[in-house]
Amino acid sequence: MHTFLQLFVEYDIPGAFLVNLELTLWSALFSLILGVALVTMRISPISSLRLVASAYVELFKNMPLTIIMVFMVLGAFAQLKLSFSNTFATNFFWLAVTGLSLYTAAFVCESLRSGINTVPLGQAEAARALGLSFSQSTSQVILPQAFRGSVAPLGNTLIALLKNSTVAAAASVATETSSLMSQMIEFHADAIVAIFLIFAFGYVILIIPIGMLTTYLSNKLAVRR
Repeated sequence: MHTFLQLFVEYDIPGAFLVNLELTLWSALFSLILGVALVTMRISPISSLRLVASAYVELFKNMPLTIIMVFMVLGAFAQLKLSFSNTFATNFFWLAVTGLSLYTAAFVCESLRSGINTVPLGQAEAARALGLSFSQSTSQVILPQAFRGSVAPLGNTLIALLKNSTVAAAASVATETSSLMSQMIEFHADAIVAIFLIFAFGYVILIIPIGMLTTYLSNKLAVRR
């Protein structure tokens, strides 16, 4: 117990978890916006839009997240001069958010597409019969039902995003959990078990409520047919 208390006194462990939560929440917001745009393109009657969206999803689904994070620093920042702030810490934070958002959007798109597959074809046909345009039928008829049918996969995507936020260390975010854990092990190798347990239980505490909420909402919002 003394070892645990000493580690919490010496290091800002709650602050590191807060950074990961901030990474997760911002990335979840941006990836949801991009994911909705992608899934709309994938069901669009315009073949070129479907092709672009499909290529994006396949590219980012099959690309390791670490490579994306490294590219954000060595490619987007160092070579392309992409910058969000004059402060290095803030700039690398948003570079990590960008990388996480681009990567996660592909999985959000697939989650929503699975929800769209649960919407009966007659719903879209009825919308067209009423004179609704593609954008109107998508936003007012198809997507609202798709969200209800994709709560579970979206929840799993959020959980994966929270765990993937630890890869932000590859984007030089030095204050998140994986960076702090490496630093703690470097200077306290004798307490490696305690360090592991702190971060393992920390993520368990964060992830279990998300899983419970996802299960509850999935049952609550399920479309009864």
